[in-house]
Amino acid sequence: MSDALRPETLAIRTGTVRSQFMEHSEALFLTSSFVFGSAAQAAARFSGAEPGPIYARFTNPTVSMFEERLAALEGAERCVAFASGMAAILATVMGLMRAGEHVVASRSIFGSTVQLFTNILGRFGIETTFVSPTDPEQWRAAVRPNTRLFFLESPSNPLTEVSDIRALAAIAHAAGAWLAVDNCFCTPVLQRPLELGADIVIHSATKYLDGQGRVLGGAVLGGRELMEGVYTFLRTAGPSLSAFNAWVLLKGLETLPLRMAAHSRNALDLAQWLEVQPGVTRVLYPGLPSHPQHALALAQQTAGGGILAFEVEGGQPAAWRLIDAVRLMSITANLGDAKTTITHPASTTHSRMTPEQRAAAGIGDGLIRIAVGLEHPEDLKADLAQALGSVVGDG
Repeated sequence: MSDALRPETLAIRTGTVRSQFMEHSEALFLTSSFVFGSAAQAAARFSGAEPGPIYARFTNPTVSMFEERLAALEGAERCVAFASGMAAILATVMGLMRAGEHVVASRSIFGSTVQLFTNILGRFGIETTFVSPTDPEQWRAAVRPNTRLFFLESPSNPLTEVSDIRALAAIAHAAGAWLAVDNCFCTPVLQRPLELGADIVIHSATKYLDGQGRVLGGAVLGGRELMEGVYTFLRTAGPSLSAFNAWVLLKGLETLPLRMAAHSRNALDLAQWLEVQPGVTRVLYPGLPSHPQHALALAQQTAGGGILAFEVEGGQPAAWRLIDAVRLMSITANLGDAKTTITHPASTTHSRMTPEQRAAAGIGDGLIRIAVGLEHPEDLKADLAQALGSVVGDG
């Protein structure tokens, strides 16, 4: 399909393979294996001489449709889908690196990602150095002769820090390393890291790609040759995306451009309102002029996205009182949902980090993260207003 098609069209029309029944909606192939017409065809499939499905752990037509569609949206040569976003990150490292090699990573990443790099991969001889997501010189200084991967989220979770992808790509490539960008917060609708110089894009498809909090999924995208190592890990280890989840994600992609525009509008509206509320000491949202990397966000992203963070006076007790007082928002750590969610990162998503790690990442006890959904923004403001009132009133 033509590369000239716009994202709204790519999200609906790419990656559709019809069976003999010529269904209009993408077919759901719920099978563990596929039948061959002959022993010779089976051998040809297994050797790669003939394309086609073999076994659902690593070849399923529904999963392949999702991979093709997301690759078109990201402008990638190839996508490999996984059972979750964390599985996608694990596969990236295990598929491309070996013991004795080194990762430079942003210190402002999801708590489970920190645990993966330190407590799991570290046991297998892959060492990680954590640096500021916004200071390219720290990345340059952290490079070693055995550095093979730079890893970052932009915007970051939960502080929405924006990294200079072009600058970090140049530093990584000069060191002979790859740059991997977790693009979960923006999706390819708002940001395409490969066009900015990144080598690898990673997604937790569980978030915005689904958009309704229904299923888990993950994806790794990049050049065809580079992704072969990631695919080999998938084929062997089997952290596979199920066909049903892939089908749900295909349906989610169809509305992704519309949803990301609406999430971004609502988040900007709510962030602007929060900036002038009593008891709120700081609001972090890339679309605000007050954001430290606002100009960079405008250069790399087409909108600010749906995630904002803010701090309240009074630390954890005040943050918890506010969260407990909301009536409309869902108290859950998931994000990217049509429903607005609210969470306290220090005690949930980043609770497995040490206090020192959280302090280095800037995750204070009074920090609250909101993933702004698709409700009317005035209703969200009213919910937060009454919740903030209870906090301010309690002193």
